[in-house]
Amino acid sequence: MLYGSGYEAFLPREANAERPLGVRVVGKHCETGDIVVPEAWLPSDLAIRRHPGDAGDGAYGYSMASNYNKVPRPPSCSSPTAVPRVVVRGETLDDLLRLDT
Repeated sequence: MLYGSGYEAFLPREANAERPLGVRVVGKHCETGDIVVPEAWLPSDLAIRRHPGDAGDGAYGYSMASNYNKVPRPPSCSSPTAVPRVVVRGETLDDLLRLDT
């Protein structure tokens, strides 16, 4: 957002679906520069599901993840089949604190 890029939000499983539901896509910390898509339109049957242990990296993928506010980076997953798999493990608290003295 800080450098003027424009993004669109859609569900890959239904890229051509009607999108009447207005949402805002933000990052985990939701500060001024954390708004990634200020006005996105998605299918009305969208459901956000959280699972125990879900790192919830917000609007960021692995390439934009950071340790801002000492939050560990989330895992990166791939699902070329119906079964997703972790391709980069998430950081642990030990990883996060390893370089602190």
